[in-house]
Formats: sequence, C-alpha cells, structure tokens
Amino acid sequence: MRKFENRPYIIGGFFSVIIIIFIVRLFSIQVVDDSFKTSSENNVIRKETDHPRRGLIYDRNNELIVYNEAAYDLMITPNQANKIDTNLICSLLEIDTLALDRRLEKAKTYSMYKSSVFMKQISVETYTKLQENMFLMPGFYVQARTLRKYPYSTASHLLGYVGEVNQRIIKKDPYYKEGDYMGISGIEKAYEDKLKGIKGEKLLLRDVHNNIKGSFKNGKFDTKSISGKNLTSTIDIFLQNYGEQLMKNKRGSIVAIEPSTGEILCLVSAPSYDPNTLVGRKRSENYTILNNDSISKPLFNRAALAQYPPGSTFKLINALIGLQEKVISRNTHFECDDGFVYGEEKRKMKCHEHRSPLNLEESIATSCNAYFCNVYKSIIENYPSTYEGYDAWRNYVVSFGLGNWLNNDLPTGQKGFVPKKNYYDRIYGKKRWKSLTNLSLSIGQDALLTTPIQMANMTAAIANRGYYYTPHIIKEIENDSVETRFKNKIYTEIDSSYFNIVIKGMQEVVENKELGTSNVAKMKDMIVCGKTGTAQNPHGEDHSIFIGFAPKDNPKIALAVYVENGGWGSTWAVPIGSLMIEKYINDTISRSYLEERIVKGEIKY
Repeated sequence: MRKFENRPYIIGGFFSVIIIIFIVRLFSIQVVDDSFKTSSENNVIRKETDHPRRGLIYDRNNELIVYNEAAYDLMITPNQANKIDTNLICSLLEIDTLALDRRLEKAKTYSMYKSSVFMKQISVETYTKLQENMFLMPGFYVQARTLRKYPYSTASHLLGYVGEVNQRIIKKDPYYKEGDYMGISGIEKAYEDKLKGIKGEKLLLRDVHNNIKGSFKNGKFDTKSISGKNLTSTIDIFLQNYGEQLMKNKRGSIVAIEPSTGEILCLVSAPSYDPNTLVGRKRSENYTILNNDSISKPLFNRAALAQYPPGSTFKLINALIGLQEKVISRNTHFECDDGFVYGEEKRKMKCHEHRSPLNLEESIATSCNAYFCNVYKSIIENYPSTYEGYDAWRNYVVSFGLGNWLNNDLPTGQKGFVPKKNYYDRIYGKKRWKSLTNLSLSIGQDALLTTPIQMANMTAAIANRGYYYTPHIIKEIENDSVETRFKNKIYTEIDSSYFNIVIKGMQEVVENKELGTSNVAKMKDMIVCGKTGTAQNPHGEDHSIFIGFAPKDNPKIALAVYVENGGWGSTWAVPIGSLMIEKYINDTISRSYLEERIVKGEIKY
C-alpha cells in the first residue's frame, strides 16, 4: 500500500499545473494579448483613412488651373470578406469572375488583415448601387477620394500628373499605402510635399449587415486630415494656351521668363496632350498610347529635356566675351568674303550675301558668320596658349547658366553641353588643337548643346544687362515661403557696360531693313530686341530658333522659341516669338494675318 501513498500528491499536482496553465492563458488573453480584443473590435469597427484634399494650383493671375473632383475607391479587407456573392459583385462592378478572382488574389497577397483598393475610381452611378447593397458585401466598403481636374486641358508638361504609388515608393516612404496617389511629373511632382497634405483616420461603428452606424465613441479617437497647401504658379495660363495654339502641328518649344524675377511665364512643349487623359481609370490605357508614340513623343518635355545647338543666337555671347576681353569694340570691322577662309587647306566657313565689312552691331543684325569667326579666334589667341584661352572663353559661357543644371524647381531637365578642353584632347590629342579646330563654336555649333529653358534664361541675363534669377515655376505657397535661392541675383562674368552694345545689335536685328533678319518682329510703340538662329540638324531640315525680349528698357518678357525642322529662324520661330511678346505685353494681337498664318501653318514630319 506504501507504493500508492504519493498518488494524491501526484494527482493534485497534475491538476494544479492544469489550473495554472489555464490562469496564465486567461491572463494572456485578457491582459497581455489584445489580438482577440482587436479581432472583436474589427468586427464592429472600421478604420477608414481620411484622405486630405490635395492643394489647388493657380496661375500668376489667380486663375484656377488645377482642382479636385470627387471619386470613390471600393476597398476590401480579405479576412472579413468571408461571404462573397460573386454574381452580385460582378454585376455591380461590371466585371467577370476572372477579373474578380484576380483582384481578390491581389488584395490577399498584399494583406489578409489590411484594407486595400479592390477597384479604384468607380463612377457615381456604381457608387450609388454599391451603397444600396453594401450589407450583402461583408469586408467591402467605399472610400471617398479625389481626382485631379485640369480645366484648361493645357500645360501638361508644366503641371504634370498624379499617379498611383508603386511598391518602391511604399517601401521608401511610410506615408504612402497601397492605392495612394502622388505627383509623377511637373509641378505635381516637384511640390508633392506641399500639395499632398497629411492623412487622418476615422473609426466607424458598423452593424452585422456592414452598415455604418456612426463614429466610434463620438469620434474621440479620430484624427482629422490636413489639406495640402494651395500653390500659385508663375505661369500665365492664357499666354501658355496661346503658345500651344501657335505650336499646333509643329514640334518644338517656347519658354518665356520675366527677367526681373526669373519667373517662368510659359513653358510650351509641342506636341503635347490633355493632362485630363492621364486621370481616372483610363489613365494606364491612355499613358500607353502616348508612351508608344515614338514619332511625335508627346510625353517628352522638349522645353526642359531637348538639347539643340544654339546656332547663331550664340553669337551674342561671343560678342560679349570679345568686348570683355577687349579684342573687339563696337567699331571693330571684319571683312566677309562670302564667309571666313582659314587653315592651310583654305577651308571656308560660308556666310550669306551681305555688304562688307561690317561693324559689331551690323554683324549681329545680319548674323555674319565671318565676323564671329574672327571674334572667337581673337578671344582664344588673346592668351599665351590655346588651353588658357579656351578655359577663359568657357568660364564666360557657363556664367550664363549654360552647360550645367540651372537648379530650378522643375523635376526634370538636362545640363546641355559646353565641352571642356579635355573633350578636344580626347578627339585630337593633347595640345594638338587650336582655335581654328573648333571654329564652329563661334556660330553656336560644334559640340555645343543647350536646352530651350537655358536659352530663355540666357536671354533674360542679356535683357538684365548681366545677371539672372534662377528660373522657377512657383510664385507663392499657402502659409509658406518660396525658396530664397530664387530671390538671389546670379551675375555673369561680363561687365554690365558691354551689354548695351550687343542689345543695340539685337534691336537692329528687328529694325534694320537692310541687314536685319527679324523684321517681322517689329512692332509699333514697342522696341523688340532679338536674334535669329538656325541649328544644323543631321537628321533633316534645320531647326528654326529665335530668342528675344521686350521692351528694350525695363523688359517684361524674355523668351526662346525652337521649331524643329522649321528651317530659317525667320520662317517660324521669329513670328511665333513676336506674337508671344505682343500677346503678353499688349494682351491683344494687332497682326491677325501673321497669327492666322502661324496657327494654320503645318510642318510635315
């Protein structure tokens, strides 16, 4: 009997252990582990993101150019969607069972417990039907969103568009969740931090039929969203629209800047597209169509990304450098024998027919190639060695913002190219090249590349007699300030006293009936200063270029116009530039015949 005397203790101990396990488990469930509480709450409480209103965008005259429009996303929480009526959902959403299964699988892959978008941007009609049947769709709910609306259907490259975030963005920035939107290009991207606002969260009570019964504890635990900030752009939307009208059936760009501030007045890239086509459920389909257009490239922002030789417009820079280096004066004359003959092989840089010799202002007016070959050669040979002369010349050039990022607030751009001396070392060998080797730099060719926005900025620097402000697209931010770097003057390396000589030459370009190449830009009661250019194009007809500003004193607008394959600068770019100047300053067009010719004009590509 002694061998059973411990049995009561063993049995008692066994039950004691069982009881302790139950107590620990109960404590864990009730106190430590809140998953059951959460699960219980999830059955009656829905957490709904309170998406903030995205900031509005106005033009410089307070015209509303971007606003928001109501839209709805159908959301799903997979672990709660345990009774899916396939026929009902397919009928309401007008999709087949295959599409429904695919969307379900995507939501489950994202998370069984977190909400995600089942179908985005549903119509108001569908939204109404869903609301009537929501009690039959456990695990689903509708969330209010907004879509961007662009009332003028223009300025697509400048305003940009909004798109859904991808997984890379979600991993990088915890603010964004599956189905969120953010700016993809243009102002929408550049000022995303200002426009997006701050999300809030609502806790909503629901009944067993999935109907919302009100806020949880009267909204005590809700957080309100904070709207994004409204922006005032620097652009004049009516000037922008007019520029797009003039560039219809052409390829190229127009960039106009207010010289006294660096504010971008318009940024036209043609061909363009209606920014509203990249909004809504057809966005992906429309984007694919635009992106696949490899001929016209409507998504390509030519104003900021296209790089062209500046052509003869660059002669103004060589004139200023020549004056600064004192290798020429306004009275310096050079002969032109139908061009400039150079080298042992007697090669010739050809020029068009005009009287000879010419002084500096006359050479600018008629764009004499021979004159500027002499200027460039004199600049380089003004130094003991070609390297020193070239470095000095290049330093002057880049001080106009060429060959480098302008540090503006556009989210995209190109540096252009002003070659360094090692570029020519690689081609010709060290110390085996001289001023005549890259002589076409004198007329804006060789390896030089600039973008239209850089050329507009260069023109603004000339209009200001030696300085510029960094071009920018935002004028005001609600309850915030624009970056101070846009308020600072940036000086070129040219003394201000030399600019008036070159500017007088630009005036002659427009007004000199014998020599001027831009007489069509002349206007009554306003002095317009300009310069034509024709950029050589190895792929076809040359590009037509015009840069100019007006009025001559206290200038209000400086611009650059590029028309691809447009031939001479005077053919397309000059009339377009002069019409833009007249429209901006006078707010009306007196030369309707010219306007009609340009608007109806078409370049066959």
